[in-house]
Amino acid sequence: MDSKPGRSGSGSLLLAASLVLVAGVAASGGAQRFSREPAPEPVVNITPYDGRFTFARLKYTTGPGGFYYMGLPAWAHGYPKAEFNLIRIAREITTMKTHLDASNALTIDDPRLAKYPVAYMSEAGYWTMNAKEALALRAYLQKGGFIIFDDFRDGRGVAAWANFEANIKRAIPDAHFIDLEPSHPIFHSFFEINSFSIIPQPYGSGRPILRALFENNDPKQRMLAMVNFNTDVSDFWEFSDTGMYLVTDSNEGYKLGVNYLVYALTH
Repeated sequence: MDSKPGRSGSGSLLLAASLVLVAGVAASGGAQRFSREPAPEPVVNITPYDGRFTFARLKYTTGPGGFYYMGLPAWAHGYPKAEFNLIRIAREITTMKTHLDASNALTIDDPRLAKYPVAYMSEAGYWTMNAKEALALRAYLQKGGFIIFDDFRDGRGVAAWANFEANIKRAIPDAHFIDLEPSHPIFHSFFEINSFSIIPQPYGSGRPILRALFENNDPKQRMLAMVNFNTDVSDFWEFSDTGMYLVTDSNEGYKLGVNYLVYALTH
């Protein structure tokens, strides 16, 4: 990247004000719709790398049951509106140079992914991965990549965590995830998040679990992946301009997202 984001002492106030900017993104309606039939995959327009931050979402072959939301493949939940809204907030309150209306959706084994230091995956409970992708995932993480895993939980007949962990261990056999405390630096990289009790829970089922994977399973070394399990932080990005959630809850979701981006780009 050709620039690094900075901190702002007035970040919290600016965040609330910045939500107005998100209103320019087309609203998607109210409650989520469910479907048993797959819908066509969203059209993905790849934006060539030019040094500016571009949100990179990971595409994958969706496993059984993963087309439940509007018939979309599981990787596409919230695409591209969730990341567009997050990037608008990050652009407004940090010094990040970003593409505002571009979100690349790439498979794990796409060589272009190596140009993007931060990647995002939705609904890892339905994630399927072949041997080539497993090798590519290992290479991406070992070479400095950082992945945010979000929007998945056990339920709907799916053992989401077991599926996710099994896929990770195909790439990194000795991978061990560590539950994080609010004291970890990622929760203080831009906004100060001192308690997980403020983190919104759209599922309404239990508490969110925030875990991380570190290089050599050592919390003192580089973080390879941040995991939002049993929650869907991106839902608050996607629907922040619709009235579906309280502004205060959307703000907390944005705080997490901004912190993740800032931490990933500066560590």
